[in-house]
Amino acid sequence: MKGQSRLDQIMDYLKSHNLVTVEQLVSAISASPATIRRDLIKLDQEGVISRTHGGVTLNRFIPTQPTTLEKMQRNLLEKQSIAQKAASLVNAGDAVVLDAGTTMLELSRQLTHLPLRVITADLHIALFLSEFKQIEVTIIGGRIDDSSQSCIGDHGRRLLRNINPDIAFISCNSWSLEKGITTPTEEKSGLKQDLLINARRRVLLADSSKYGSWSLFCVTPLETLTGVITDKHLDPDVCAQLSGKGFDLILAQ
Repeated sequence: MKGQSRLDQIMDYLKSHNLVTVEQLVSAISASPATIRRDLIKLDQEGVISRTHGGVTLNRFIPTQPTTLEKMQRNLLEKQSIAQKAASLVNAGDAVVLDAGTTMLELSRQLTHLPLRVITADLHIALFLSEFKQIEVTIIGGRIDDSSQSCIGDHGRRLLRNINPDIAFISCNSWSLEKGITTPTEEKSGLKQDLLINARRRVLLADSSKYGSWSLFCVTPLETLTGVITDKHLDPDVCAQLSGKGFDLILAQ
């Protein structure tokens, strides 16, 4: 097999798997371990892949925040199944913090039967839940981020630092065991940190397609969470790495 054809096969395999080992590539591509390692060194030098303690993954750096419209068109079924699992963690009477995002909007649709106090940065969520009389809705306020239609800035951060919610659900565009939850802007990172700071339970909702991606600013390591809910498509090797890290890993079916 010619070298470039083999590199193309490696890239195709990486695109369909979050994280792979040399052994997996040897089996999938029928090349020797030494050959695969040389190919990976070449791809690493070109900036195409990243090496982690568990294997290799595509270099999936996310420099900017996707818009709400862009996110609404991605992985809808996975987001709905994640939201259903997340809703099962919420009890009547809870004070719940909902981060901004399309998965959080799906979660809000699963909570309308409960009497709750909901604090959110997301305008869409606030307007939706305000229709339900048994739900007390607080929007954190501040400047509106036009890409996500959510509140950012010091006003909302001060409010978040002065509440003690039963559970906080955080969303993200990128997460991994190595880099934690990350976001493209320092402003978003700080707000998400304050969203989690006083919560009794801290749960990440993120579909598996976002695993292995990262942005410039770290919000928090995964080990600071009490739970992670993702979908059943997360690579089994990644699941094994995430087990025993101090949080509950829940795979939505």
